[in-house]
Amino acid sequence: MSLRHHVRRPPEVSAAEALRLVQAGALVVDVRREREWRRQHVPGSVHLPLEVLERRAEELPDDRVLIAFCTGGLVSRGAANLLTELGFDAVSLARGLVGWRAAGGALEGERVPGDRPDGVA
Repeated sequence: MSLRHHVRRPPEVSAAEALRLVQAGALVVDVRREREWRRQHVPGSVHLPLEVLERRAEELPDDRVLIAFCTGGLVSRGAANLLTELGFDAVSLARGLVGWRAAGGALEGERVPGDRPDGVA
């Protein structure tokens, strides 16, 4: 993926808006790596790491808004750009996991070997 995918600004939504979109049927697409996904993710989200997103995009529904999700919001911008270029109605979650957590969004996950007891890698 080229640098322009990360520099160009896709539509971006706040975590509060993302929570409303999810309640209305939007799907969160988590583009983080496996370890991050297993540690914490949005319940009901789809895990497609950025490196496989283009190759596996046909697995995503084309009749729902897709919310690209990462840890801080940078990688999800590139993912939302790519999804938009592929014809999906996609937005990026501003501040990613950080914003989602601050807005009270639900998370689930498991303790990953090597993590500290406080959940920090």
